[in-house]
Amino acid sequence: MSGRSCIRQPSYNEGMNLRSALFSTHALAAMDAASGASSHRTHAAATVSLRPEGRAADALRQLRLTPGYVRTAEGSVLIELGQTRVLCNATIENSVPGWLRNQGRGWVTAEYAMLPRATVTRTPRESERGRITGRTHEIQRLIGRSLRGAVDLKALGERTVILDCDVLQADGGTRTAAITGAAVALELALSALVRSGTLPVSPLRQMVAATSVGRVSGQPLLDLCYEEDAQAEVDMNVVMTEDGGLVETQATAEKGSYTRAELQQLLDLAEKGLKEIFAAQRALLATAGRP
Repeated sequence: MSGRSCIRQPSYNEGMNLRSALFSTHALAAMDAASGASSHRTHAAATVSLRPEGRAADALRQLRLTPGYVRTAEGSVLIELGQTRVLCNATIENSVPGWLRNQGRGWVTAEYAMLPRATVTRTPRESERGRITGRTHEIQRLIGRSLRGAVDLKALGERTVILDCDVLQADGGTRTAAITGAAVALELALSALVRSGTLPVSPLRQMVAATSVGRVSGQPLLDLCYEEDAQAEVDMNVVMTEDGGLVETQATAEKGSYTRAELQQLLDLAEKGLKEIFAAQRALLATAGRP
């Protein structure tokens, strides 16, 4: 949980000459229909709910991925998920940590931070405190290991990819948005090495994405905003690879407990949302010139 109130403000116009890919849940549903994908949903997920954004229980918030947001980074993506906005930049360095030298493989790591006014009330910069919080340390380790597991580190060679994830505005799901955006930034950076002839193929084996699910007032919900997260009896973050493999699940009962059947229901709901996110990632990479 982010510990801040749900943000309610209109979307902004970047005002920059950048390619932007906008994928609403309605557009993705149309893509699924065109490809003959199943539209089956569980009874619980199909229930119409009075969510803050007026979404169905099994609907993602509106997702926008803007590549090249920072022109000086090897890979850069602004991810917007509803009112949550995270800037993800990938940097490639031709060196590895000391403990990895002369082993012929690379490393992927991440840093995560929130701007002071990403939340309703100002949060002091962690640099002012002289150390990062336990929450920040936990999240940046989660991002790093989620992406590292999908990369062929031998094929990467003795290089380090640093993924900087900076939260510009928080309304729940910042860590899952950071993973989803960082995966795209990572592939954009690796694709640039392929185009330059530095690497024969991208070391990223497959895409990675993450989302949140939870039980609020007894109902399973997909992609919780802060208001829902704060009221959840159960909340869960799911990190998945494009082939359906689970990288990490973080499930917590905030009130009472949950059954194995409920856990499976939440995993199924997360997988449904993640398929839509993977479709958005693929579409963005196609327009951004992925080799």
